[in-house]
Amino acid sequence: MQHFLKVTDFTLEQAQDVFSLAKSFKNDRFNTPTTLNKQSWGLLFYKSSTRTRVSFEVGINELGGHPIVLNSQQTQIGRGESVADSSKVLSRYLHGLIIRTFEHSILKEFAEHATMPIINGLTDFNHPCQLYTDIFTLLERYSPDSVDISTLKGKKIAFLGDSACNMANSWILTAAMFEMEIVVSGPDGYEPKQAIVDALKADDLPVNFTYTNDPKAAVKDADAIYTDVWVSMGDEAEAEQRLKEMAPYQVNAELLALAKPDAYFMHCLPAHAGEEVSQDVLDSPQSIIFDEAENRLHAQKAIMAKLVELNS
Repeated sequence: MQHFLKVTDFTLEQAQDVFSLAKSFKNDRFNTPTTLNKQSWGLLFYKSSTRTRVSFEVGINELGGHPIVLNSQQTQIGRGESVADSSKVLSRYLHGLIIRTFEHSILKEFAEHATMPIINGLTDFNHPCQLYTDIFTLLERYSPDSVDISTLKGKKIAFLGDSACNMANSWILTAAMFEMEIVVSGPDGYEPKQAIVDALKADDLPVNFTYTNDPKAAVKDADAIYTDVWVSMGDEAEAEQRLKEMAPYQVNAELLALAKPDAYFMHCLPAHAGEEVSQDVLDSPQSIIFDEAENRLHAQKAIMAKLVELNS
């Protein structure tokens, strides 16, 4: 059973297929094939969501399927039913399952016992659907006709803020996979952890990311600057400390000016203006955040369609 738990679960060839599919789906949104015809796909959420939930619900529907949203606290999982049993039961009803949860181990356990494809809708370790969306959004600019992944080679991404968060991990994996340059920058104590190094080695990818405390050095000559919220779900108790320590890593006009003149600003949203990014950067012509948000729909439709093909 082919699942999509991290960005490297597709080969480069399969990833190219996903981006090409996403382009075709976007170009002719309401004439997409009914790949999920008469299928029911579940969305199991342990965390709140806007973009992930709505884009997957709409995408499943547009591919001819029926989405079923499940809140973990409103199922027997919330009352202690094991992940293994839940996965086996849901596999008897559903044709696929998107999971948005905390520990990545929960997702892996679901996949271990499932006889349907499992898609990672976000875990504390990584967020592969967002990264395929981000890459597709860049490819629309670097290679609009063919969305050719070879155009990513050598592009520099600067990630600022919590360099151990799921988005930083996702970018580190993605940069290694697509031969991009990645520099992550944040305060001491928020550097990438051993888990991401182990993940790179497990996939036979180079450990080629750079970490620095200097945000100006990180963004120098960058093709894109990426940031995420400083206080993620589950980190609320550390909010005051995080906001103080992360303040020097805010993406503002001064910092953006140190990147390439045509550099893009990217953010997975929701954004907190005045914290990780200034309002003028969010509103600038270099900001492509709402293209990213829209492209969640097209990229995720392509991911689901590819998984159906691979598992048929």
